[in-house]
Amino acid sequence: MRKFTSEMVDDYADKLMIGLTEEENKMVLDEFDIIDKNIDIINEIPNISKVEPMTHCLDDFEYELREDEIEESIDIEDLLSNCDVCTDREVEVPKVVG
Repeated sequence: MRKFTSEMVDDYADKLMIGLTEEENKMVLDEFDIIDKNIDIINEIPNISKVEPMTHCLDDFEYELREDEIEESIDIEDLLSNCDVCTDREVEVPKVVG
């Protein structure tokens, strides 16, 4: 398996637009190293490839799908009346990034 490199972490951080410092980059690499070691431990389990994936952790888990029922919804004008600032049907929210 290919190991993560500092350049890979920087590249992903740039794509996500979350510039990382050298210290943060090292922290991410250390975390990936821990994850890689745990995956290696799991891969050492004998016959792990023969284990069938679970859909739920409980064997006797039962579920029942409900019928889709159309219900009356709240009027959009009533909802927008609770907003501080809105234009047409768009709600203005405070900027939280950058």
